[in-house]
Amino acid sequence: MAIAQSRQVADMITERAGRPVEIVGVTTLGDVSRAQLTQIGGTGVFVSALREALAGGEVDLAVHSLKDLPTGPAAGIALAAVPPRDDPRDALVARDGAKLADLPPGARIGTGSPRRAAQLLGLRADLRCVPIRGNAGTRLAKVSEGELDAVVLAYAGLARIGHVGAITQVFEPDEMLPAPGQGALAVECREDDAELADLLQAVTDEASAAAVTAERSLLEALEAGCHAPVGAYAVLAGTLRMQAAVMSLDGSRMLRAHGDAPPTSPTPLTGAWQLGRDLAAELLRSGASDLISVSERQANSRNDVQ
Repeated sequence: MAIAQSRQVADMITERAGRPVEIVGVTTLGDVSRAQLTQIGGTGVFVSALREALAGGEVDLAVHSLKDLPTGPAAGIALAAVPPRDDPRDALVARDGAKLADLPPGARIGTGSPRRAAQLLGLRADLRCVPIRGNAGTRLAKVSEGELDAVVLAYAGLARIGHVGAITQVFEPDEMLPAPGQGALAVECREDDAELADLLQAVTDEASAAAVTAERSLLEALEAGCHAPVGAYAVLAGTLRMQAAVMSLDGSRMLRAHGDAPPTSPTPLTGAWQLGRDLAAELLRSGASDLISVSERQANSRNDVQ
């Protein structure tokens, strides 16, 4: 997946800026550990090794799944580009072409995401959500070999590795809100490399950058860790519109907020950042902080048992 994403960005840089790009593989803790993300430090485990290679001069730029990027700044590192966002939705892969409604009572669905598990249980409380790790191929094999009835993965990830044909149902955002930044890629470079930062603007998509800025602003304002089920999806279509939700791990409770911002206020990214802040404030007024705290305590308790 990481190589496919990096190649996608490299090809775009070569096409738009006329510069050849060499792919350098970097292994991260998230790639080699079989522990759950909530046990080994959250989604940031995919990012730190790449940032170390970048800061150390081993590579000139790093490509991340944007949903894995921590919301806080990294010293000496700049988010230089957000390429056009791919499909942000979640997708079900089940045996025999089954959709969610077709699965038997008590069906076992694999997902390493508390957000996906919470929304699956909100749709069908009888399901059994099973934590899983591994690359997409490993997860798909658990379905084909009968270990699981289905798995839920990001549509964009499946598309990047050529497995769209395995999808049996795509969840619209009204059914399952994506993770903030899902479907988007982030390109980072060293903060002092102004020439490269300027070059990378050739692959930036302003609409995608505005959307993910709003989503990440919300996540940062909520102070939600990797244990908290938080969904957000923004799209720029005339105005920037976003919907967001914080939910309980068992899917029994969900707080929702939605709003929009003008495309310039005073700039698209400024308006996007403020929209995220505003929706986070609305969710916090509705009790999101309590819901997040409970979710994180429950997740930590499960990790202690494991």
